[in-house]
Amino acid sequence: ALKFVSDGQILGLGSGRAATAFVKSLSRLVRAGDVDIRGVPTSLQIKMAAQLGGIPLVEADQVGCIDVVFDGADQIDSQGFVIKGGGGALLRENILIGMAEKVVIMADSSKFVTNLARPVPVEVHQLARTSAIQKITDLGGRPSLRKLERGYPFITENGNIILDCDFGTITEPESLRQKIIAIPGVMECGIFTRIPDVIYMADIGGRFETIVR
Repeated sequence: ALKFVSDGQILGLGSGRAATAFVKSLSRLVRAGDVDIRGVPTSLQIKMAAQLGGIPLVEADQVGCIDVVFDGADQIDSQGFVIKGGGGALLRENILIGMAEKVVIMADSSKFVTNLARPVPVEVHQLARTSAIQKITDLGGRPSLRKLERGYPFITENGNIILDCDFGTITEPESLRQKIIAIPGVMECGIFTRIPDVIYMADIGGRFETIVR
């Protein structure tokens, strides 16, 4: 993935294990003086990792566009549609992907499926919790409030809650995303329908297969 990095770029730094591993590799290039870039983090976790690695950072509202976003995925279907949000950063991740000229997704082979089928994270304003649960249920989903180990609701960095919504096998991800996003109080949906430009699939041995779309 580092081959898509060049001097002067603004890079979107996604969240999760794959993105964290990428940030560590990018940090080595930056510290060695091999590249001069700026990063835009999607979460506090990635922000701290980038700062520790010496990567200069800017916020999304300080730039007009992003050259390349590097991110992971919770699941990828045969069309290239993605479910994200397992770490709770889906709103910021989708903002950066929408600003990007190019999107690079990195995931291990277990994340690749024919049809999306894992629960879809939906970020919801706290005032809309009850109504959103009802409307998602009406769409055929089974929403569950994401909680911390002690039983308290998981709160995103934006101050919202997350409903993990089981829709079974998802055969029409674009249509489902549109219906979920239309619910009042829904801030973001974990079905990402922008097809990545490049996908890296890692096997158990750590070897990568590159899928260019």
